[in-house]
Amino acid sequence: MSVAVENIPSQFEVLDQSLESQMTLSMGPQHPSTHGVLRLELQLDGEMVVKTVPDIGYLHTGMEKLFEYKKYQQGIVITDRMDYLNPLGNNLAYVMAAEKLLGLEIPERAQIIRVMTCELQRIASHMVWLGTHALDIGAMSVFFYCFRQREKILNLIEACSGGRMTPSYFRIGGLMMDLPAGFDRRVKQFLEDFPAAMEMLETLVSGNTIWQSRTKGIGIITAEEAIDWGLTGPCLRGSGVNLDLRKVNPYSGYETYDFDIPVEPDGDVWARYRVRMREMYESY
Repeated sequence: MSVAVENIPSQFEVLDQSLESQMTLSMGPQHPSTHGVLRLELQLDGEMVVKTVPDIGYLHTGMEKLFEYKKYQQGIVITDRMDYLNPLGNNLAYVMAAEKLLGLEIPERAQIIRVMTCELQRIASHMVWLGTHALDIGAMSVFFYCFRQREKILNLIEACSGGRMTPSYFRIGGLMMDLPAGFDRRVKQFLEDFPAAMEMLETLVSGNTIWQSRTKGIGIITAEEAIDWGLTGPCLRGSGVNLDLRKVNPYSGYETYDFDIPVEPDGDVWARYRVRMREMYESY
């Protein structure tokens, strides 16, 4: 039950006049859209977040301390668990750091396989983002379609590494093993089916007026704020900042590939959505 500020008995003192139009909401850590990763104390004016106090640390696992007691090769399995949606990206960053320290030159075939599998992983990660985002808004069908595509990619990653969520496929100096027989055929089949899947998602999401109303003009982050707050990836490029290490500081042979870096200027949820959708097309 709520009581209007003007109806509060005179013996009580109203300490915060903003309560007349604003509401305080505790979001998380156990919340359908946060999944135990953090807690936010939100102050809302309607659907506008006026103020937020973050309570972080729920995902702290002491990775740095764990690395101190591992050999370089043993540390690879830890990087898998830093982000289970994109373990290969973490594998790559870690082994590249060790390779730079050791002055190793990586065979071209290994570089190509690294890029290919990382871009597949990028698509899979974005599919989880889109599916869960749509689920939060109430579009359940989109969730299932996204996870169908993700499942296909996880099967490919499992075929070459033996692991779906924690592949540990990259090694310092190269790879765990070469690609299995028939892997190229399976990838080509996925790529043949992918455009139709994306077209379906575009139809279900991009043209949906409810989706547009819940994303356009919402959660605006300016370019200056994105830089000041240390945002990276699609969140940064969704604010109009054209920065991607694959272009400005190429690695693993990315300089030999022809691809564009999607950038959207508006800085709202819709812009970040469009960046990720366009990134999946580029990875494809």
